[in-house]
Amino acid sequence: MNYQNKNLCKIRTITTFLTLTFDKSKWEEEILKACTFCNELSQKFNKQDYEVQSIRIVTNAFGEYLDTTSIESVKADLEVLSSMLNSFAKEGLRIRFAIGEAKTSKEIEYIPELIKEFGDLCNICVNVPKNEFDILDNDLIDRCSKTVQKISQITPRGEGNFNFTVNFNCKPYIPYFPASYHDSKLENSYVIGFETPDLLVHVLEEFNKINKITNHQELFSKYYEIMSEALQYHVDEMKIILDSYENDNFKFVGIDSSAAPSKNCSSMAKIFELLGVEYFGASGSVEVSSLLTKVFKGVNGVPLVGFSGLMLAVIEDLGLAQGTIKNQYDIRSLLTYSAVCGIGLDTVPIAGDTSLEKISALMRDTGTYAFRLNKPLTVRLFPYPQKNAGDITEYESDDLCNCAILAVP
Repeated sequence: MNYQNKNLCKIRTITTFLTLTFDKSKWEEEILKACTFCNELSQKFNKQDYEVQSIRIVTNAFGEYLDTTSIESVKADLEVLSSMLNSFAKEGLRIRFAIGEAKTSKEIEYIPELIKEFGDLCNICVNVPKNEFDILDNDLIDRCSKTVQKISQITPRGEGNFNFTVNFNCKPYIPYFPASYHDSKLENSYVIGFETPDLLVHVLEEFNKINKITNHQELFSKYYEIMSEALQYHVDEMKIILDSYENDNFKFVGIDSSAAPSKNCSSMAKIFELLGVEYFGASGSVEVSSLLTKVFKGVNGVPLVGFSGLMLAVIEDLGLAQGTIKNQYDIRSLLTYSAVCGIGLDTVPIAGDTSLEKISALMRDTGTYAFRLNKPLTVRLFPYPQKNAGDITEYESDDLCNCAILAVP
């Protein structure tokens, strides 16, 4: 089976993790190191016909290096960082920046205005802990819910929520935004994140053309084998490239093997169909979610970090977006699949007037799954101003697909 075409397996991101301090005189040097590193490594991948779609820089918590005395002082520091990043950007290669986690009430209060002004150069997360009784910090969750509501009110169509997520049981070294954050106690490092839906669709389509297996257990074992073999091939090829690149500034700590779908590649919904489910959300979706997760977790030869699981990002995936219009699944379905797969409630559009109580309850449900099942899950909700469940979104961002708004029960 031909799965060696490198166009089928793209590198969504080379993500560096670095520590900044209040000494602004060193910012330029540190960020230049990250940009130079990412650009050099990107060129090495490109020479071996692997496309690198973006380079990303993640810092330690922004309260550890930005002046958080006031919103104006934070903005002034971010202006400095923004100018640096724009000057370092190479033509055609997208640089994205995450300013780390917000840790205090004041920092969380700043988030909407920072995202409104700096957008894709200001990705932020909040990590919600549990206590000794396994009860989540609901005061913190409520502050995050208010932040989601405020972002939806002050950014066009609520699209600013693309840059904010609430994390549960998430460790450092997630390469995908905005869940990424860095711990200043850790050394400067980097992670590779994949985009592989095209690869999985290709091998499944090729196999299904010749498949004569009718026994379900045998068939799913074969599905696992062919997807794993294809993914492992490209992991091994990329590891050869990584091993050949020596640098003293960033340590390779692993890959995130998640498929990481986008509107510019095959839909995860298509993969579900090729694995025998009538449509994403139909009976069998939990089983397929589990199978795909096993594929991503089964990679060998490199450390797995981040999510390394099945991502179901509603408004970043054309097939999933279309499924909302056809009423093929709901928020409860997404929560159910989170029990056996990837990322939680990611890029989910909800009615603009959804109450604080309901948003917080969704976060608590997701967080309960995360800690109870010991997996990283996030919540990234998109309240849409003046629209209700069932209405169609009108997003203008190049990253987002229009879909039906989901009801929050």
